[in-house]
Amino acid sequence: MFTGIVEDTGTVRGRTETGDGLRLQIGVDGFDDLHHGQSISVSGVCLTVEEYGSRGDDGDAEGTAPAGDWFEVFLASETVAKTYLGELREGDAVNVERAMPADGRFDGHVVQGHVDTVAEVTAVERVGEDRRFTFAIPEGHADHLVDKGSVTLDGISLTVAEKRTDEFDVAIIPTTYALTTLSEKAVGDPVHLEVDVIAKYVENMVDGY
Repeated sequence: MFTGIVEDTGTVRGRTETGDGLRLQIGVDGFDDLHHGQSISVSGVCLTVEEYGSRGDDGDAEGTAPAGDWFEVFLASETVAKTYLGELREGDAVNVERAMPADGRFDGHVVQGHVDTVAEVTAVERVGEDRRFTFAIPEGHADHLVDKGSVTLDGISLTVAEKRTDEFDVAIIPTTYALTTLSEKAVGDPVHLEVDVIAKYVENMVDGY
């Protein structure tokens, strides 16, 4: 489980296409507890660390190489089809968050890393020091979004500032803008959308009444 509090903006260092998916190498800044099999969120997509290491080495899944500066993940064909990670190229930035430890502080909201769909940026407006991002509501997800409710965009825990028939807004403070990939997003760009899992459970329980 994640909380949507992005720890670092990683950089795609390499990509290798295979017959059944895609392997990405992500550079990060000093993750000192990376290990083989670890769950990690890459722009909101829960993936598994296969290899890791430090700059200048080839890494070692057994942990004999210094850890912390890069890791590799594999994207199955379904993940490539349902997210935009398959479109990433070397040099592209991604939001990275390690799974929350059992004794960790819960600062965001419950984020599974199970992307529901891809939404599109439709507007970006400067409001004082903040920014207001507008996103199109993908078909079938309007009922999962409510004013002042939680939403995850590219792995970032955010609050719906306003919801309309086919769009919703979020307010982005300077820190979030500076420390995440939102600073690189423009109108027409995709973002991974994960709605609040509580909304999906409620929908499932009341369906049919």
